[in-house]
Amino acid sequence: MRPLVISDAASVLGLQQEIQRSEESRYDHRLHGVLLVAQGMTCPEVARLLGDVPRSVENWVHRFDQQGLVGLIEGERSGRPRRLDEKHIKEINRVLRAKPSDAGMRVNLWDGKTLSAWIDKTYGVHLGVRQCQRLFRQFEFRLRKKHKKNSEN
Repeated sequence: MRPLVISDAASVLGLQQEIQRSEESRYDHRLHGVLLVAQGMTCPEVARLLGDVPRSVENWVHRFDQQGLVGLIEGERSGRPRRLDEKHIKEINRVLRAKPSDAGMRVNLWDGKTLSAWIDKTYGVHLGVRQCQRLFRQFEFRLRKKHKKNSEN
């Protein structure tokens, strides 16, 4: 019998993204990895098969050996520390509700670039334009496009 092949690379990527979608599916993914190692596959073989790095599979196996199934449950991740504290976030929200000129900026509308410059000037913290755009969404701001002047006059 001929092996079946999924030829669409986007479908494979979609499958991998679906695994990352929820904590439960990531747990199942680790569970399958450990099961394959228990059945005799090496960590690099399992990693290649599941699309992970060997070190991750090794970590799953070690945690399973030490803690059992509980070791495969996703723990809290500290992540990168915030560069702006809650006080700064509240002040940014307040400042954005006024005109940029009130905050010392020389533009008429807030945008990611302007907010980034203001935060850098005010707090000495550089946030990229994309991060600033996320703040707009977090504060539930709507996107307003600048009107282009009609050059046909």
